[in-house]
Amino acid sequence: MSLAPKKVRLGDLLVEAGAISESQLLAALQEQKVSGRKLGRVLVESAILTEEDMLHCLSSQLGVPFMGLRQYPFDVELVHRLEESYARRYRAIALSEKAGTVTVGMADPLDIFAYDELCRILRKPVDVVIVRESELLDTLDTVYRKTREIETFAEQLESEVGDDLFDLQGMQKNSQAEEAPVVRMLQSIFEDAVQVRASDIHIEPDENLLRIRQRVDGVLQEQVMKEHRISAPLVLRLKLMAGLNISEKRLPQDGRFSLLVKGRKLDVRMSTMPVEYGESAVLRILDQSTGITNLEDSGMSPRMLREFRQMIHMPYGLILVTGPTGSGKTTTLYGALSELNQAGQKIITAEDPVEYKISRINQVQINSGIGLTFANVLRASLRQDPDIILVGEIRDVETAEISLRAAMTGHLVLSTLHTNDAISSAMRLMDMGVEPFLAASSLRAIVAQRLMRKLCDECAVVHTPNAVEVSWMERYLDKEVVEHAQLRRPVGCHNCNQSGYRGRLGVFEMLMIKEDVADALRRGDSSLFIERAKQQPGFKLLIESALEHAVRGATAISEVLRIAQELDQPEMAPEVDPQGLIETDRDLPLDAAAPVSGGPERNDAGSSEVRSLTMADFELEEKRNV
Repeated sequence: MSLAPKKVRLGDLLVEAGAISESQLLAALQEQKVSGRKLGRVLVESAILTEEDMLHCLSSQLGVPFMGLRQYPFDVELVHRLEESYARRYRAIALSEKAGTVTVGMADPLDIFAYDELCRILRKPVDVVIVRESELLDTLDTVYRKTREIETFAEQLESEVGDDLFDLQGMQKNSQAEEAPVVRMLQSIFEDAVQVRASDIHIEPDENLLRIRQRVDGVLQEQVMKEHRISAPLVLRLKLMAGLNISEKRLPQDGRFSLLVKGRKLDVRMSTMPVEYGESAVLRILDQSTGITNLEDSGMSPRMLREFRQMIHMPYGLILVTGPTGSGKTTTLYGALSELNQAGQKIITAEDPVEYKISRINQVQINSGIGLTFANVLRASLRQDPDIILVGEIRDVETAEISLRAAMTGHLVLSTLHTNDAISSAMRLMDMGVEPFLAASSLRAIVAQRLMRKLCDECAVVHTPNAVEVSWMERYLDKEVVEHAQLRRPVGCHNCNQSGYRGRLGVFEMLMIKEDVADALRRGDSSLFIERAKQQPGFKLLIESALEHAVRGATAISEVLRIAQELDQPEMAPEVDPQGLIETDRDLPLDAAAPVSGGPERNDAGSSEVRSLTMADFELEEKRNV
């Protein structure tokens, strides 16, 4: 039904429908004169009525359908027929086309001027449906990505780059020209990265193409362009911004620069590397406008958060945060520092690199090239009368011993290790050559962590686990918990860029070094240490913490399985197919009859005496599914 907006006033319409009173309308009109905002926004922000009530009232009074956008399957080609500038100006988005008529969602269906302009721009009759303005603005950010703009600038730049060698001198002269295609292309690349919340940008030249990849929620998303010759000017421009040597292409280089994108200050760490077809560049994006994540938002359980806070407020001792690169260790430590950062505490950090600048904290950038190593900075820090020291990473026995002795002599020391889990971290110190008595006397807690993707709340659906998934979950969780699990799985929508996930949350495993555990460590008895650590009340494995997120619907079982496989223990989980469903576990040994380390197995009666899953169980389940 093709309907144009009727020429009526919103206030009269709402009063006629009984949604607001005459006195409320007069008060809102008075506020509108002062603030200049639209009447609908004044009514909603004044809590006179909700946006939902107002839109449903308009829909009923005007005979115009109301539609939600969160899970709408957009046709990207149709959406882009209405340019982004017009879509934002008129608060509208093209939804569908049928029989020569375009259905357009509008936040203000009474805007006759906008309706006429949309008909003119689309050159077809327009059907109007009402949409929420908040949903519309979020949608515009996701459907109008910069990929086409980047391709356009790539084509322009390709036409300017000849077959001869690139003119470095000319590029430097034109580097300040705002309209240069290379500058506009880089601007679009960064704007697109901010729009999709990317943490890294990869620029990778190949033989006949250029790949630009963005890491979003830990997973790379790829855009391929045939204009492969533009990689040289792109990397050159970035090297100029980072203050790197533009004539050196044979050696890797590291640099850093800041820029303002869409009103947000970004710190960018740049790394270049010579590859077969040019130079590869990786840009780590640090959004300074978002600030430091609080510990409450880290994903720790309430009990673990309470115990961790007790540890970081102790006057001395060493607290380790462990995990592989990109597991969120620095974020956790910065969250701890933000709580400890008080006028009465002197805090010194040794970092490589300094990611976030924090007021009142003395942050030192490690520079091994001039001898400014972790060990040297740590020695100097102890002469600066600190209360708290953060060591970015313990890489060698010298740094480890200085950190442990500092923790023993009245300082709180925070640091990181690259280990798989909390229990193996203490053993890693022993492997480095640290004396067992020194580790036992200084260590207070070890936190291991991972980052897992969080399900998109707009498109996730209920997931019913199969028998294999249930059996696997019951290895680590009580049967009753598994039976009442609120499992969900990803689907994909425009809000999450069709990935099914949006954002990440932390998964933690914390080992408190109490007297019995410290005694085993002091003896250097690894077997006894592991046994007592696992028997510690409240201790949970990473896989158990991850499953707790899954049973409450925050993430999918497939994400938990990915975490299990990252732990380098293939017997802990069955194999996962690309859709996140469990297949047969080909990594399991054929005689897998021993319980999985760290979690008792339970039979149907809740006993922990029954056998483990075997290869035959998974094969049987696969046959049943077929």
